[in-house]
Amino acid sequence: MAQPPHVSQQAPQQAPPQPPAHPPLSGVPLVLATISLSLATFMNVLDTTIANVALTPIAGDLGVSPSQGTWIITSFAVSSAISVPLTGWLTQRLGALRLFLMSTFLFTVASVLCGLSQSLNMLVAARVLQGMVSGPMIPLCQALLLQCYPKEKAGLALAFWGMTATIAPVMGPILGGWLTDNWSWPWIFYINIPVGLISIWLTAAMLRGRETPTRRVSVDYVGLLLLVIWVGATQIMLDRGKELDWFNSVDVIILAVVAVIGFTFFLIWELTEEHPIVDLSLFAQRNFAAGCLALTLGYSTFFGTLVLIPMWLQRTMGYTATWAGLVTAPIGILALILSPILGRMMGTVDPRWFATISFIVMALCNFWRATFSPDVDALTIANTHLWQGIAMATFFIPLTAIILSGLEPHRIPSASGLFNFLRLMAAAFAASLWTTGWENGATRHHAYLTEHVTVASTETTQVLDNAQALGLSPEQALALVNARIITPQAQLLSILDMFWLAGGLFVILIAAIWLSRPARAPRR
Repeated sequence: MAQPPHVSQQAPQQAPPQPPAHPPLSGVPLVLATISLSLATFMNVLDTTIANVALTPIAGDLGVSPSQGTWIITSFAVSSAISVPLTGWLTQRLGALRLFLMSTFLFTVASVLCGLSQSLNMLVAARVLQGMVSGPMIPLCQALLLQCYPKEKAGLALAFWGMTATIAPVMGPILGGWLTDNWSWPWIFYINIPVGLISIWLTAAMLRGRETPTRRVSVDYVGLLLLVIWVGATQIMLDRGKELDWFNSVDVIILAVVAVIGFTFFLIWELTEEHPIVDLSLFAQRNFAAGCLALTLGYSTFFGTLVLIPMWLQRTMGYTATWAGLVTAPIGILALILSPILGRMMGTVDPRWFATISFIVMALCNFWRATFSPDVDALTIANTHLWQGIAMATFFIPLTAIILSGLEPHRIPSASGLFNFLRLMAAAFAASLWTTGWENGATRHHAYLTEHVTVASTETTQVLDNAQALGLSPEQALALVNARIITPQAQLLSILDMFWLAGGLFVILIAAIWLSRPARAPRR
């Protein structure tokens, strides 16, 4: 799915130098440039989903709990979100082409470090580096690709880019599952090496001499530091809260205090700074505020279930990583087919209707999943993801149109980057919150189910007698009942609760869409 562009630094007093009017490419150079930039996009977006189906094997291999394994996802998303506001400043200091090549190279190096990791701490550190350098890659891919095409073919360029960005999340679970089962989990990161090197080589060769001008500009270091502090403290609190027993832990209380104080000072500083790293005044625009609310909460709900389902399939349903990837992959099929059609219709249909369709389909798919039984088959699970592709096709593009509608052209880069930052941050928070909610729910259901495992229960006595007839001791029989019956049932009941919650949230969020006014073209 096409990702929004980056946050750029607000324009200083003097106008920035205009980029040279490079002539558009044609023929083989244009094809190779499109391929090289699309490869970088593919690699970047792929890494947002490829690790989802491998969390359970990675956690087992590194000797940590599955809930700790979600740090692999959250560390990447948080660091990527934090690096987004620096993209505009770095582009002006280094040049778009040079920054893209550096980011892609460092992303490839970080992928190698991820594969070589021997502990969770090492892997999380490598994922942080990978996320930090990934922030500029997607917006720069878009900008450089548009340079290569004539203005009248800009839509075609973005269509090629959008197809790549749509295919990558589909391929992520499949590749991640197959590589984990048939090779080993480090290969989900090593696969980036040839892709990254080919992209760097082709881009450098095809776009030689097409660098953008550079200049020395200031950056809001205080705002950036405060951003890192409150986002980092919040994410660490969410990641470690469950194992530290939340606010019964002094560490969690300290992290919460740091997050609140950091966020408060961040708001004060950014609202009074002349050139803030994040332009919070955009929230005064009704469409921007309503659109961001719908997109951020909607995407976090979607991403939370996207992380949960592969974990549930492997831990409870006995799926391999490959099969967990295969049953979740169909989400991209209808999205890939419908996205170009939607793009052509956006100018004639109110985008609020498309966004409403997206949220209705999201809700229906989650309500459908909430009816799953312990013997649900793979085809049924895959069908819920197939039809959810309709929702994905009508999610990003209409909400982006709502968010950016009515804004002056010079504010669009900052607005695009701000909601992209919010989306990435929400995804990181959601991965922690939804996995914690599932595990807490499973514990609650487990306690309720065990209340019925007593000698007074005929069913319990029969199961225990059958187990002891196989030569098991009473203690072993009880352990077997717990592992094979009670725990899977508790985990299933808990994830059904999460599906009901997700469906309900999407229904409620429809109201946020209609808080916006009809989308209109930006004022010029």
